[in-house]
Amino acid sequence: MTSPYREGATAGLLVPADPLNPRRTDPHFAPEAEAALALGIPVARVDHDALVRGDAHEAVRRVPLDQGPLRYRGWMIPATRYAELDAALRPRGASLATPPERYRAAHELPGWYEHFRALTPHTVDDPALLGSGAAIVKDWVKSRKHEWHEACFVPDVADTAHTASVVRTFVERQGTELQGAVVYRAFESFTGAEARVWWVDGDPVLTTAHPDTPAESAHPTGLDAVGAAVTALGSPFCTTDLAQRQDGVWRVVEVGDGQVSDLPAGVPAAALLGPLFRVPR
Repeated sequence: MTSPYREGATAGLLVPADPLNPRRTDPHFAPEAEAALALGIPVARVDHDALVRGDAHEAVRRVPLDQGPLRYRGWMIPATRYAELDAALRPRGASLATPPERYRAAHELPGWYEHFRALTPHTVDDPALLGSGAAIVKDWVKSRKHEWHEACFVPDVADTAHTASVVRTFVERQGTELQGAVVYRAFESFTGAEARVWWVDGDPVLTTAHPDTPAESAHPTGLDAVGAAVTALGSPFCTTDLAQRQDGVWRVVEVGDGQVSDLPAGVPAAALLGPLFRVPR
């Protein structure tokens, strides 16, 4: 089909440089850089540390000139820093293939929630709006589910003292990494493993395990409604994490920009980069 998202042909891949050796790729993303080169896709490197501390011009200093649109695959970037990265690339004859406003929409919950409202747990910014019942505390981008009882799960939001304690712990532990504001998502009981579906220009091009459980595969069904929400979102490259509720319905647990969504261990990088760069099979 003709894509409504395409901003222009994508020229190359942008990955984080190794902090200890900026001439090399960060080891976590080295397999993707190697796969890109094998597919004939040029690779450029950005200084992620310089970017997140606010020095975008230093971050792109080693990006070659005239690279054209670039797909980023790397560590998470706050939306404001992402916009600064795009602005710093443009005088060098490059840009990010996903525009800053599209990145923010897929990366931060307020940007994607309305499109997925019927497919994802009810979410509010005031626990009183949930009335009672269990909820998950998170910010616009991440939770602290690895600290489930201390900084994530609230058994009953009607218990205001305990809710406030969980929120306080969450905010303290997020520290400077807090993204946006705190939100409360109604708790839904899921069964089995999560699946991550990768969407390129509105098409589901790859389904993988969730990176937290790479050995546990899942195969969600009924993706038409999710695809319609992705189309409405307008993201050129995003992910949806899905889990099966105990009643059998597949629910969207999280939406993310595909550039900063981790690829689970064991998935060949070419399986994602091939469709991302429209490399003929």
